[in-house]
Amino acid sequence: MITTIQYNSRKLKIDLSQPLDISIPLKGNAPNVNAWYIGPPKIAPEVIDGETISVADGAVVNFNTITFNPHSHITHTETVGHITEKVYSINKHLKQFFFLAEVVTVAPEKLGDDYVISKKQLQFALGNKKRDAVIIRTLPNTKEKKSRQYSNTNPTYLMEDAAIYLRTKGVKHLLIDLPSVDKEQDGGELLAHNAFWNTKGNLRLDATITEFIYVSNKIDDGCYMLNLQIAPFENDASPSKPILYKVIE
Repeated sequence: MITTIQYNSRKLKIDLSQPLDISIPLKGNAPNVNAWYIGPPKIAPEVIDGETISVADGAVVNFNTITFNPHSHITHTETVGHITEKVYSINKHLKQFFFLAEVVTVAPEKLGDDYVISKKQLQFALGNKKRDAVIIRTLPNTKEKKSRQYSNTNPTYLMEDAAIYLRTKGVKHLLIDLPSVDKEQDGGELLAHNAFWNTKGNLRLDATITEFIYVSNKIDDGCYMLNLQIAPFENDASPSKPILYKVIE
């Protein structure tokens, strides 16, 4: 279904019948994607008065309790409250859900023992395009990203100047297929988080970072309408389901 929407001063055509899901679902077992040194998520039926509340065990309903950490186990969207003493809830500060987005693919650069995404790479990928959201797909891009165990692996991260570049370019929503925009062990500096949210200036309370996405190789680089769906958690972060719709030129 092709529809025309008014977005700011532009009229855009998108095909609502062709949603492109770039989230990683949560599974209650060890092969679930994981980071930050904790165990896997759990999905299990509650036991009440000795009765397992599961249809398979004779109950009339399934009644599962899910235990997980959004930062460790699933595609999630976070506010500046992730790194501030004051609580900033994603549910209170993300109030719009459709954004003009650009998908870019980046081959991380070697820097000492690390692999990084630099300002220069993003400048080349984005050029003079004006986008509210930028979606970064890193190479190599394999389905293993959906189940990778990232703890103690020193994954690729975003350089501070790259985060500053995105902020000054007016990007409000950064999405990336990594467990963090920052280095796994950086002494607590969190340079990219702080730079993107401008913690040394006027806090960007309406800006978000989404981590642990997976952008299939079937999705081309280019312009999309992003629907950034979150669960209504009063927390610094929420599980999220970013959906892309190709903008038809």
